[in-house]
Amino acid sequence: MLRNTALAAGALIVAGLTAAPAQADLKVCNNTESTVNVAMGYKDNKGWATEGWWTIAPQKCTPLLKGDLIARYYYVFAIDRDKGGSWGGKSMMCTNTKVFTIRGIADCESQGYTKTGFFEVDTREEKDWTVSLSGDKTTQGQ
Repeated sequence: MLRNTALAAGALIVAGLTAAPAQADLKVCNNTESTVNVAMGYKDNKGWATEGWWTIAPQKCTPLLKGDLIARYYYVFAIDRDKGGSWGGKSMMCTNTKVFTIRGIADCESQGYTKTGFFEVDTREEKDWTVSLSGDKTTQGQ
């Protein structure tokens, strides 16, 4: 009886260890009452890239990158679609009005893109990070 109990306990421990691993992602949470559009910039082994647009409903979160993060710094730009204004910063990268993936961050205008200021996200080399959008925007609504 004791042996069966020990085997059952061992099976539960193994089952717990083989459960699905935790999701490691770069997520953006929209903690506002508006729908937001989000673009992201990053540097990988091919150089600089920007991607957009993710649409995030009010009070929802969306992963922009799935899996373990490989860089310390990522860059985010977001637009409040309902009230206007945006969250941005001093790191200039290229964006487009339609869904995009752009390689490189130089000469945006000559390539037909818009030069846009992104804010820097320091993940401190964590494998999983969440960015929250709320509060004051860097540009105000109309």
